[in-house]
Amino acid sequence: MQVRQTSIEGLIELIPRVFKDERGHFLETYNKPLFESLGLPMNFVQDNQSFSVKGVLRGLHFQNEPFAQGKLVRVITGRVLDVAVDLREDSPTFGRYETFLLDAALSNMAWIPAGFAHGFVALEDCIFSYKCTNVYNKQAEGGLIWNDPDINIDWGITNPIVSDKDQELPTLRSLFPHAMV
Repeated sequence: MQVRQTSIEGLIELIPRVFKDERGHFLETYNKPLFESLGLPMNFVQDNQSFSVKGVLRGLHFQNEPFAQGKLVRVITGRVLDVAVDLREDSPTFGRYETFLLDAALSNMAWIPAGFAHGFVALEDCIFSYKCTNVYNKQAEGGLIWNDPDINIDWGITNPIVSDKDQELPTLRSLFPHAMV
């Protein structure tokens, strides 16, 4: 498995080896000993899957402690622009984001540690899958508005389809006023 480090500590892209022949293809999407050897000890307790039509934007979501979640994300079909925003207040990259072009044809994945807000926009109809290190807890859920001017994410599309709930999420500045410079 290839590992691509990003400019934000702990946030990485994983590119598995895909074995293809005339019958199709095979790949490992998770191998605990391998991930641990890469320095990624993960204990997954919940798997989630969604379907989104082209243009749907989901996020930016997170869970607060003690229910914060690390996520191993990938697409099973289609392509998405995946986004992770660093919410770790003690991090030198607090408030910065990183993007990943997740593509079913490449089978690449992103590891998003706990302490990040996460979202994606469907660049084509897609099935999105993710493994979580903690179970969902409604009381712990949080989020950031997708078009926060302080974060200034380039989603790569205009007029995304965003749920009413996601349209009403707060800004980074309103959630972390003491952390904003």
